[in-house]
Amino acid sequence: MGEYKDIWVFAEQRLGVINPVAFELLGEGGKLAKSLGFRLCAVLLGNAVEPLAEELSNWGAEVIYLAQDNLLENYSTDAYTKVISHAVIKHKPDIFLFGATHIGRDLAPRVAARLNTGLTADCTGLDIDLETGLLRQTRPAFGGNLMATIICAEHKPQMSTVRPGVMQKTRSSCAFETVKLDVTLYPKDIRTKIIEVVKSKKAQVNLSDAEIIVSGGRGLGAPEGFKLIREFADALGATVGASRAAVDAGWIDHSHQVGQTGTSVKPRIYFACGISGAIQHLAGMQDSDVIIAINKKPTAPIFNVAHYGIVGDLYEVIPLIMGELA
Repeated sequence: MGEYKDIWVFAEQRLGVINPVAFELLGEGGKLAKSLGFRLCAVLLGNAVEPLAEELSNWGAEVIYLAQDNLLENYSTDAYTKVISHAVIKHKPDIFLFGATHIGRDLAPRVAARLNTGLTADCTGLDIDLETGLLRQTRPAFGGNLMATIICAEHKPQMSTVRPGVMQKTRSSCAFETVKLDVTLYPKDIRTKIIEVVKSKKAQVNLSDAEIIVSGGRGLGAPEGFKLIREFADALGATVGASRAAVDAGWIDHSHQVGQTGTSVKPRIYFACGISGAIQHLAGMQDSDVIIAINKKPTAPIFNVAHYGIVGDLYEVIPLIMGELA
């Protein structure tokens, strides 16, 4: 059967641009590889994407498994599953990590089913069990009210999708080897066709890479409260975030949601305005460098993780801060 070894990371790319979550996974995968004595490898699929291999090596990838074909230019479940499954069967990675993006959440379970192995979805923590050498995969459960740690003990590779924004990027340039994968694809292998790509006209929210985030919660009292949050964010050059309660109330689009059921973030500065501090929200932002909480209730759980807390009415406090910025 051969020995299972090495850590693989799926290097998701679109239009020749690598998704930042791949760099986060390489950073975390490097730690896992070091503890196990394995190599850190990236899996790159597309058409004319070989120049991206060097970029991946700048983030620690020692081996780049490369597959290029016209039929891989646009993502399709069928084509990517076939190529990756064959590569896994041939090269036998011990651990295979995917970003929990739209593509990763579609591709990883299909690959796991094809390989008859397990998959832990939407992980927020990874580490190695020192006694068994198995991957411990931690993810939120029961609506984010507790964290479950899962081990895939019977099958290989051990597979996870990992939430973007929770792992640390670590730039680590190294020499790399490119291994070209066999690609035998035919149009009949792909059961779906892309007829047209329609880009959304709404503003894109990139919480994962934001340096400063200003988030609003139920304490705003009404959807109109986000007008003040946006003004505050504009004054700081920040990105607007929100709690789950504000999103569920229909006050703001889900793309702004911070937390385990939204986006996990690590900005330099995080303003929590009118956010009480539910467990699922805290887990998604508590690793921010500096947390500033503004809340009328001095007993709000958000103050337990805040570096600076302001007890007061946000409609009075925020204008005062903006006045100092002017």
